[in-house]
Amino acid sequence: MQRYFAINKKLELTNQDIFHITRVMRMKKEDSIEVIFDEILYNCKIKNIKPFELDIISSEKIENKDISIILGIPILKEQKMDYIFQKATEIGVSEFQLVYTDRALIKNENNNKINRWNMICKEASEQSKRINIPKISKPISIKEFINIEADLKLICSLSEKTENIKKVLQKSKTCDRILVITGPEGGFTDQEEKILLNNGFIPITFGNMVLRAETAPIYIMSILKYEFMR
Repeated sequence: MQRYFAINKKLELTNQDIFHITRVMRMKKEDSIEVIFDEILYNCKIKNIKPFELDIISSEKIENKDISIILGIPILKEQKMDYIFQKATEIGVSEFQLVYTDRALIKNENNNKINRWNMICKEASEQSKRINIPKISKPISIKEFINIEADLKLICSLSEKTENIKKVLQKSKTCDRILVITGPEGGFTDQEEKILLNNGFIPITFGNMVLRAETAPIYIMSILKYEFMR
């Protein structure tokens, strides 16, 4: 069953969602959809197409038992960012924190980009049957990023002084909130890595693999969700 996120308590949908329902999915009166608002799942039937109206059949408050994972990422090229937002959302990231890094090729963002990224996260959340949409927070510096509170803080590092990700997670089974950061093309500078390591971040390695800047966030998210599945 198709799932959509409502924009208010009245379970009103965006014009784009209505277009998708009526023109792309070609749904008709009496067809069923799922609508989410405030982490409540509403099972609905289409009451009318023009104007678009819904009847609520049942509702259920969904308890979110997942751990909270905040993913820190640099601003990469548009196609790579789209990929990260889509796939990490599907896997279950709680929040994206954009981070300014010295080696990032893109140094800024604009509201149009953020609006587009939010739309990608919404559509990925609907597709993967999530009950919420991950937040995208505006870029901050490394020095600001280190102040975000978490039970476990990780940096995906290319340096020699790293720990095996499997061993690190085996010691951290009681975590409820994880903060992890991945680097840009070329990795973090020595100064950036020093700041992170001096503020409680554990450098982790993926073994002999050196992953692309857009692949590393997806890989680490997959590992974290597997290890902390509830």
